[in-house]
Amino acid sequence: MKNRYFLPKISLVQKLIAGYVAMAFFTTAALMFSIMGLYSLHSIAREIARNDLVIINSTNLLRESLLAQERYAGKYAILKSPEFVGLFSSRESEFLAILQKLEKFKQKQDILPLAQLYQNYRTDAHRMFQGNMSAPTPMNTAAQEVFDAIDRLYKNRQKQLNAKLETADDNESLTIRWTLILSFTGFTLAIIVAAFFIYNISTSIRRLKKATHRIAEGDFDYDPQIRPGDEIGDLARDFVSMAARLKVLEQMSLDASPLTRLPGNIAIERVLNRRLQEEVPFAVCYADLDNLKAYNDHYGYIKASEVIRRAGEIIYEAVKSTAEANAFVGHIGGDDFVMVVDMENAAATCEAVIERFDAEIRKHYTPEDLDRGSIDAVDRYGVPRVFPIMTISIAVTICRQGEYDSAVEIAKAATEIKDYVKGMPGSNYLINRRKIRR
Repeated sequence: MKNRYFLPKISLVQKLIAGYVAMAFFTTAALMFSIMGLYSLHSIAREIARNDLVIINSTNLLRESLLAQERYAGKYAILKSPEFVGLFSSRESEFLAILQKLEKFKQKQDILPLAQLYQNYRTDAHRMFQGNMSAPTPMNTAAQEVFDAIDRLYKNRQKQLNAKLETADDNESLTIRWTLILSFTGFTLAIIVAAFFIYNISTSIRRLKKATHRIAEGDFDYDPQIRPGDEIGDLARDFVSMAARLKVLEQMSLDASPLTRLPGNIAIERVLNRRLQEEVPFAVCYADLDNLKAYNDHYGYIKASEVIRRAGEIIYEAVKSTAEANAFVGHIGGDDFVMVVDMENAAATCEAVIERFDAEIRKHYTPEDLDRGSIDAVDRYGVPRVFPIMTISIAVTICRQGEYDSAVEIAKAATEIKDYVKGMPGSNYLINRRKIRR
């Protein structure tokens, strides 16, 4: 969050000392009472941020994970595809990890029954995967029991959160009331200073309370508008940072490819637009698998999907090992990937991708096809043809300041050279070092 007020950082204690330094002994009593009240409110607010919100968010994640497991189990019951068993196991591990995290918050009275119910659900699920269950009814019943346990955990924590907020209200009211009483026994300056100080603190607390509810409800763009410079300002900044991070994670989760888990088109466009605003030249590398359709027709959809998934992993690993720390890898869709790296790292990154892909792709062909060096399939026009072993083509566009105005222009420039690269035998990359002007 940007510092809009340009104020030096002053703690609550320092503000109190500066405000009451010239006052008499009885005014010091008001000062001490205010400090204790504010410390209590601050402790409650921090506890809510560190514990209650984390637990409430974890229960939402548990529900999402269980819903996903239900979907995969249902799909498996219909299609009997082992792919859904793997997906189920992945979300199963996610669910168990969240349960383990919740145990650190001393919620065993709620977690242990939930863990036992989930164990029953897992047992029924694995029985179904092993073919030992004729009907999914027991599994559905077990799932509903887990959902009920999650709801109970959520409601219990929500009650505790409400109780803490009520305590914060009580402490706030008590602090304001007694501070005003003690201040009125002093002189006019004490009244003015105490009233002004209490007003700002109570306003911040109310805004933090509102921010807590708004963020918990999913309004990640909400800003409590609290001035920075003290502990409450730091807490407000942490709230905004946390909300921004949650929003990014939610967008990434929705935009990411379900096959490769790489960011999708929304994230790609955002990265390109951000890099265009910077003055540092960069390279956009569009990678495309050659002859994937023929491979899909010859070996089937499952094998082709595995190739795409491995290609995404290879590209990601190559970029992380050869390019800079803030390099980006995205999955446009199908067999198209994009890498955004610094200009000087483009060639080394492309060579690393090609080297690793050419070594990996041979593992996905039968020995007979490898000996032939090709497979039989039909092209997009339905004509039988002989297709060579799959390769990868990378079209690289160098983007300097002022050459491109948008991500769309970069994509068009890459398309102009991608077809040429794909026409070359084997795996290749080609770097277009200047914009083609019409």
